[in-house]
Amino acid sequence: MNLFREKGWNNMSFISRSFPFWTAGLLVLAFSMSGCRGGGESTVETLVSVRATEVTGGQMEEIPLRFSGIVRAAQRATLTFQVSGTLKERPVELGQMVTPGDALARLYNPALEPARDSAAARLDELKTQFDQAQREWERSSRLHKRGVVSEQTLEQIAARRDGLRASMATAEASLAEASRLLEESVLRAPFAGQVEALLVERDEFVAAGQPVMRLSSPLGREVEVRVPAHLLDFVNVGQGLPVWLVQDRKREPVTGTVVEIAQGSSIRGELHPVLVSLPPNSLASGQPVEVGIAPVRESAITVPLLAVVRDSTGTSVFRIDAGVARRVPVVVDRVIGERVMLDPGSLKPGDRVVYAGMTRLVDGDRVEVR
Repeated sequence: MNLFREKGWNNMSFISRSFPFWTAGLLVLAFSMSGCRGGGESTVETLVSVRATEVTGGQMEEIPLRFSGIVRAAQRATLTFQVSGTLKERPVELGQMVTPGDALARLYNPALEPARDSAAARLDELKTQFDQAQREWERSSRLHKRGVVSEQTLEQIAARRDGLRASMATAEASLAEASRLLEESVLRAPFAGQVEALLVERDEFVAAGQPVMRLSSPLGREVEVRVPAHLLDFVNVGQGLPVWLVQDRKREPVTGTVVEIAQGSSIRGELHPVLVSLPPNSLASGQPVEVGIAPVRESAITVPLLAVVRDSTGTSVFRIDAGVARRVPVVVDRVIGERVMLDPGSLKPGDRVVYAGMTRLVDGDRVEVR
């Protein structure tokens, strides 16, 4: 009995000694579970992985239409004589470089020098007569004051003198005209350039205004192309256009600048010239080239067919704005292959829309574009 009591006492003593440790363990477990629940309530925001593409449409530039032309000098001239005659001198050769004022050709006309000499002689004669009439008027004026010469006689002398003055002015004009015609018998270079064509040989008769030679400046190149009237709306002065060399199509095109555009004409089917200036030292004169003009047209807004979502509210797409998917209602016009044409609305060309991963997506979700 004493043994039982002794053992029972010992067991009770053991329980009483172990109780604080059990309590501490339960408290630790409770705090651990509480910490787990607290961590579950602070959820980490997840990103929905999707795939996106851009909305196409707006202004679209079509494949450039090519128009052929020949490179030529920007400054050029076809030289002619203003008088007729026989070509007697031509000191320049084909391809020769000349400077302004150089004599290029000389024409012989047997009437030019005699006409100038005759006009000069006539002017000298009239000057002599005018000087004599002036002296006679001065003497008559003095005699008129003394009453020797009548008023009528003095007026006649003055009229003769004034007539000689007018005739002398006419003779001066005739002399200037004859001198200029004689000077026109010599063809001079109007600017520095190269002789690119000789159209008349020595001793040939040349009519007034007949082309004799062509001169071109090495500074600046241009090409003129003729385009239909409906393409003039796609070309502006100062616009850059690609220019391809026909003889080497693998060569990268140079960029020319539109400097002149012809106005539209009422003649049906007429082509209109467009003048394009070429960069310095890019293409040589005489080379065949092609100038590209790309028409610009308005195209409809299109998205991939997979980007359109249909539900009870209608059709819509998910547009990505700053990493967030926003549902945008759309109106489908028609389906073209794998794309859908939409009526203009809140979408615009360049917007990004989701086309894969929409099954897990709702409006306002943050997305990660793969």
